[in-house]
Amino acid sequence: MEKNIDKKRLYIFISVVFILSWGWTAIIPLTGDKYGSTNSLIILSVLMLIPTLSSILTRLLTKEGFKNMYLKPRFKKNMKYYLTAYFMTNVFIILGGIVFFMIFPKMLDLNLISLNDLLQSQGIDVDAKIVLIVQFAQAILIGPIINIIFTLGEEIGWRGYLLQKLCKQLSVKKSIIISGIIWGIWHAPIIAMGHNYGTGYVGAPWLGIFAMIVFCIFVGSYLSYLTIKTKSVIPAGIAHSAMNAFAGFGLMICKGTANPFIGPSPTGIIGGCIFILVGIYCYIKVGKIENPFEKEVIINN
Repeated sequence: MEKNIDKKRLYIFISVVFILSWGWTAIIPLTGDKYGSTNSLIILSVLMLIPTLSSILTRLLTKEGFKNMYLKPRFKKNMKYYLTAYFMTNVFIILGGIVFFMIFPKMLDLNLISLNDLLQSQGIDVDAKIVLIVQFAQAILIGPIINIIFTLGEEIGWRGYLLQKLCKQLSVKKSIIISGIIWGIWHAPIIAMGHNYGTGYVGAPWLGIFAMIVFCIFVGSYLSYLTIKTKSVIPAGIAHSAMNAFAGFGLMICKGTANPFIGPSPTGIIGGCIFILVGIYCYIKVGKIENPFEKEVIINN
């Protein structure tokens, strides 16, 4: 009986999150705006809060209440996962960038010519090296928490609700794959607008949407592992925030126009090669963990 109720809640959540999210995103083209404008960036920032809003609405509509939201930090015995989320997420991006520039050494812009040209075109009279150092320091030190409210806005919905409900119906491994696919499809409208991959590529926007789904499966495996091991969505929120803050760093030292499907950003297959390996590792490891959602665990948040 409880399993059937959770299945109903799962379907309601998915319906609500897609209706609200895609409806909200439609404001951009309906108002004649374009991706990348100031208004569109505000809209997309609010978009990140909708998965949490959808989980709250689902809990209210189904009278589920607000237990098991996985909001407790649970630092005890879990600090290694917090440190992994905070520091290693950026390391994964850096290592992926190193692999990219080892394969394409001619694209490494050590003289920061491209960055300097960009700064000049925007009327910014600052040494490109100073900008690079400041951006790097900020991304490493405060990147993991600089937009934590928005990344938790996603994680409370995806890992804190969707993954939990899927795991009550299926195995953890199947749940991670399905939640990653759903998460990736959720990005479809903004991918079609040019997010991550642009718009002028062969197979647009379907190739970009497919690439995003694949990316979300691997990264989702990493974020799901952090959530399951700590019984908290906070480490996943930290890792998600770190990734968002540091993802574009490789482009700052890239010469010419890089193929976004390849790298150096982690959404490219080479730039994201470390995330692929980490995702596979977490997927294998999580299969050896007892499903934490099979029995309802009362967590007072």
